[in-house]
Amino acid sequence: MRNQLLLRKSGTHLILFLLGLSFLAPFAWMLLTSLKSLDEISSLPVTIWPKNFEWSNYTEVFSVIPFSKYFLNTLVITLLSVVGQLFSVPLVAYSITKIQWTGGRVIFPIVIATMLIPYQVTMIPVYLIFQKMGLTGSIWPLVLPTFTGAPLYIFLLRQFFMGIPDSLIQAAKIDGASEYRTYWNIVLPLSKPALTSIAIFTFLYTWSDFLGPLLYINDAKKYTLTLGLQAFLAEHYTEWGLLMAASLMFTIPIVVIFFFAQKQFIEGISLTGIKG
Repeated sequence: MRNQLLLRKSGTHLILFLLGLSFLAPFAWMLLTSLKSLDEISSLPVTIWPKNFEWSNYTEVFSVIPFSKYFLNTLVITLLSVVGQLFSVPLVAYSITKIQWTGGRVIFPIVIATMLIPYQVTMIPVYLIFQKMGLTGSIWPLVLPTFTGAPLYIFLLRQFFMGIPDSLIQAAKIDGASEYRTYWNIVLPLSKPALTSIAIFTFLYTWSDFLGPLLYINDAKKYTLTLGLQAFLAEHYTEWGLLMAASLMFTIPIVVIFFFAQKQFIEGISLTGIKG
C-alpha cells in the first residue's frame, strides 16, 4: 500500500512538473533570446543557448525608447487603480452584505448583471462620456472607473463578508461603535487576505492592460509599457533582442509581486469562495 501511494504521488508530481516546465518554457525562451545578438537570432539552425551573452541589450533599451518614462506611467496608473479598487469595493460589498436596507437587495443583482455585459459593448459609450468631460488623452479615464468598484471584486468580497459573523458587528454596535468605526476597525482588518487578492488582481490586470491605454492615451509621453513596446515593435520590428529584453523587464514586476504575495493570494481566493 505504501509503495502504491508513493507511486501515485510520484506520478502526480511528475505531471505537475511537466506542466510547470511547459509554462516556464516561453519565459525561458524570452530570457535566452534577450541575451542573443541579432545575427544569432536570425541564424539557422536555431540555437537555444546564446553563444555570446549580449548584456548590452538591456542597457540599449533605455537609449532606444524612454523605458523609464513608460515604466513610471504604468506604475502610476497601476497604483492609482489599486487604491481605487481597495477604496470602493469594500464599501459597496459591506453595504450590501452587513447593512440591512432595502436597496441592498436591488443593487447586488444589478452588480451581478453588469458582469454579463462585455467590455466591447460599453467601450464606445464610456469613451464618449470621457470625451465630453475633456479627459481623453489623459490617464484619468483609466483610473476613475476603479473608484466605482469592479463587479467581480465586489462579488468576491461580498462572499468573504458573508463569512464574518454578524455577532461581531452587533457587539461593536452595542459597545457604541458607529457604522463607520465598525467597518474600519473590525471588518477591514479581518478582510486583509481578500483585499490582498483584489489588489493583486487589479495590479496584474492594469499593468498588462493594452486596450484601455490604446483608447485613451494619444500622447507618446504618456504611453504605458504595453503601448511603448507596441510602438517599439512597429518601429524596430527586427530588433528582437532589444524587444525581448524590454518584454522581460516588463514581466519581472508581475513575477515578483506574485512570488512574494503568493500565500496571501491563495488564502484570499480560498476564503472568498461561495458561502451561504
